[in-house]
Parts: sequence; C-alpha cells; structure tokens
Amino acid sequence: MQATEHDLMARLDALGIETTTHRHPAVFTVEEARAHCSHLPGCHCKNLFLKDKKGVLWLVVARDDAPISMKHLDKQIGSARLSFGKPDLLLEVLGVIPGAVTPFALINDAEQRVNVVLDAQMMAADLVNYHPLTNEATVALTPDALVTFIRACGHEPAILEVDAPE
Repeated sequence: MQATEHDLMARLDALGIETTTHRHPAVFTVEEARAHCSHLPGCHCKNLFLKDKKGVLWLVVARDDAPISMKHLDKQIGSARLSFGKPDLLLEVLGVIPGAVTPFALINDAEQRVNVVLDAQMMAADLVNYHPLTNEATVALTPDALVTFIRACGHEPAILEVDAPE
C-alpha cells in the first residue's frame, strides 16, 4: 500500500523534521508551479524520474531552473543512456503520478529500486520545496532534513553538479 500525504507528514514528524506546507491548485509542470509558488521562500525544484538502458531507475532532483542536458546527464551521474520512466512504472515504484514526482515519494520505494541524485547547487539553498506526494501542496524543509529523510527511506543520495555543460 502506497503512503499518503498524511503518512508522509507523520514520518517527517517522527524523524523530527520541521516543515512548512503551502496549499495551492494542482500543478503539473514547473511553469504551473511558478504561477502558484514563486512567492514561497526557498529553492523551487524539479524532479526527473528516469530509467537507463540497463533498466536502472534514477530520481534526479534539481533546481527548477537547472539546465539539464539528457545527452550529458548519464555521464554526470554514472548511468547508461537515460530516458524518462513511464507513468505506470512511476506509480508502481514511487506511488505518484506525473506532476507529483518528489523525493518524498522515496517513502514508497521499500525495495530501494531508485538511485537518488541531488543537485549540489540546490543543496546549498537555505530551504528546498517539494510536493508531499500530491501536486496540490508544496512542503519546505532544509536540505539537511531532506537528506535525513532520504536516508531514513534506505537510500544514500549522490550530491552532484547536474547543470548541462557549456
């Protein structure tokens, strides 16, 4: 059974992680999120659910304005050639739909099938913002708290520069 937003918030509380939640209309793209969330403090982020040609799954979490090149990302993160994961695989592994992809969905990856990459520049922010398993809200927390959560889900995130090469 997939975790709900309520389950997520209870887990964050149990880990002693302080958060601030902001409600807004459902958003499915970075552009839609900017219309409703750009006034919120902290780094706004995008989340890429990817599968490489060897079948390895990846979640790349970066600043919403990070220029990411799919042609170069595989070399940056040490994967085989990448493509976007299909919506049914996303739902199966992370329990969310497109538009609600978030590092918080790692709560649903009990088998640790997903490799996690966090953008180094994003991790330098005071606060980072993600959907809490639904795209109708945004949760702010510190980057250190995010890493604490990810590790509590059984994953060890790689913190890398993911900007496209010039």
